Amino acid sequence: MDAQKEALQRIISTLANKNDEIQNFIDTLNHTLKGVQENSSNILSELDEEFDSLYSILDEMKESMISSIKQEQARKSQELQSQLSQCNNALENSEELLEFATRSLEIKEPEEFSKAARQIKDRVTMAPAFRLSLKPKVSDNMTHLMVDFSQERQMLQTLKFLPVPKAPEIDPEECLVADNAVTVAWRMPEEDNKIDHFMLEYRKTNFDGLPRVRDERCWELVDHIKGSEHTLSGLKFDAKYMNFRVRACNKAVAGEYSDPVTLETKALNFNLDNSSSHVNLKVDDACVEWDPTGGKGQEPKIKGKENKGSGTPSPKRTSVGSRPPAVRGSRDRFTGESYTVLGDTAIENGQHYWEVKAQKDCKSYSVGVAYKTLGKFDQLGKTNTSWCIHVNNWLQNTFAAKHNNKVKALDATVPEKIGVFCDFDGGQLSFYDANSKQLLYSFKTKFTQPVLPGFMVWCGGLSLNTGLQVPSAVRTLQKSENGMTGSASSLNNVPQ
Repeated sequence: MDAQKEALQRIISTLANKNDEIQNFIDTLNHTLKGVQENSSNILSELDEEFDSLYSILDEMKESMISSIKQEQARKSQELQSQLSQCNNALENSEELLEFATRSLEIKEPEEFSKAARQIKDRVTMAPAFRLSLKPKVSDNMTHLMVDFSQERQMLQTLKFLPVPKAPEIDPEECLVADNAVTVAWRMPEEDNKIDHFMLEYRKTNFDGLPRVRDERCWELVDHIKGSEHTLSGLKFDAKYMNFRVRACNKAVAGEYSDPVTLETKALNFNLDNSSSHVNLKVDDACVEWDPTGGKGQEPKIKGKENKGSGTPSPKRTSVGSRPPAVRGSRDRFTGESYTVLGDTAIENGQHYWEVKAQKDCKSYSVGVAYKTLGKFDQLGKTNTSWCIHVNNWLQNTFAAKHNNKVKALDATVPEKIGVFCDFDGGQLSFYDANSKQLLYSFKTKFTQPVLPGFMVWCGGLSLNTGLQVPSAVRTLQKSENGMTGSASSLNNVPQ
């Protein structure tokens, strides 16, 4: 009966996964169908615009040529009309002179005839008819304005859709995810010397496999990539995976997308838990700041050995009660001189890394990890359930590793930013200069319970950076330094 029930549960799980996969594919098909309709409409509009532009150019050219023909017609007509007018005037003058000369032949008086002959001679010398060019100034030929668009027609008949580059192929084996950077590499299925650049799109997701249409973030674009790979650096890995796709572009158009590739980008992400933090701490998701006005009235002084020999200065404290009730956690709020806030995500296995930066004027702070059982009066490093490094800039400057109320002074400069490496399975907690990756100190132990990132701050503030992979430099140092440097047996505890 139990075996059949387990088998049925496996079948149900398989069917549910398959149904989810099919539903995702249906969503993809619907999204693609919608895209085909929208893109077709856009392409048709662009086609109309392109042809309208051609028509407009042809109309403009036609009007320009018509204008040129009419201007040439007017010029020649004006020239011929002017020449015609001159000829008519000359002919009229010549006919009048001919008539006068004919009449003069009938004059009998010699003196009068001689006078008329002289007049006729003078008039013939000045007559327009003898000064006219009897050749037309312009011809009736208009062939210089004829056109032959046969070549243009042939060119128009060759109009076709733009050549589109083929889809690139992303090579997962050549892609690299390291140090919060992703290098994506691709190749073309065949050589194409007309490719001008590539476009890379990416988005974060918590789903493995093919990209989903619903409930996903928008694609982000990196354009004008000249090579066949690109590195995205400085990423915050706040999702389990990232989808990538790439397309090739020539001078005119972009081609099809490559098949999408999903790469794993797991890293530890956590926020600060303000439900159990000390009342004098102002806590946001990724930063904590000392707030001396965080309580109302005076808090009675806590007596007990938990507070004896405190390494943290004891300023005037205010009472608990001004914060809202616990939201994310169920533990008691830290109180007394335990100005502590924990992370809201427990570490139960694996290797993890995060970074912490203190304000410049911060007088005292600690960074480390603790079991969930850390008491509400307990300070980091003062119990056998917490490990930390502590920085004190009040009265005297100290930099030390602390565990189980034991202190190991560190011969190092306090870095601007501290990197914390936790290898739960390997039982190692190491602290680094986050910029130079210089090892500051390592605890070697065996974690018997899940641990929470822990922070203490007084008179100042801390900011937190999560979603980080374990840096390559830290991994290298762990291999060479593990169990050899930066550890102190006096601070290493036995399993609890």
